[in-house]
Amino acid sequence: MAEPIEANYVPDGDDWTITITGRGRTMTAKAPGIIAARDRTDQLVEELAPDDKTRTVVHLLNGDAVEFTTAYLTARMTKTEPPAAEQKAPAEPEPPKPKPTPSPRARNSAPDDKPSANGTEPNPAPAAETASPT
Repeated sequence: MAEPIEANYVPDGDDWTITITGRGRTMTAKAPGIIAARDRTDQLVEELAPDDKTRTVVHLLNGDAVEFTTAYLTARMTKTEPPAAEQKAPAEPEPPKPKPTPSPRARNSAPDDKPSANGTEPNPAPAAETASPT
C-alpha cells in the first residue's frame, strides 16, 4: 500500500495555509477560504504524485481529520450571498392576475313552464334521480 499524503490546513485570518507532505516532499500554499484551500490541495497532490492512479490524501485541520471534515462540510452547506456588486436589484412584483369569471352552468333540462304555487315563477326543473344498485 502506498504512503498516504497528508494535507494540513491552518486558518490564517481570512485565508488558509495548506501544507502537503508525502512522497518525501513538502509543499505549501495559501488559499482564500477552506473550499478554495481544498481545491488547491487537489492541484498540489496532482503535482506531488502525477503518476499515481489512486492516492490516499488525509485532510487535517490543525492535525484533526474530524475537525477538517466538519469545517469543510459546514462551508459547503452554508448558503453564501453573492458580493454586493453581483446582487440584482429586486424585481418588481407582478400585478395580481384577474380571477376568472365563472361561466354559467348548463342545465340538464329546461324548467317547467307551469307557474309555481304562488303563481309568479315557473317551477324549477325536476331534480335528477339517482339509481341505486339492486
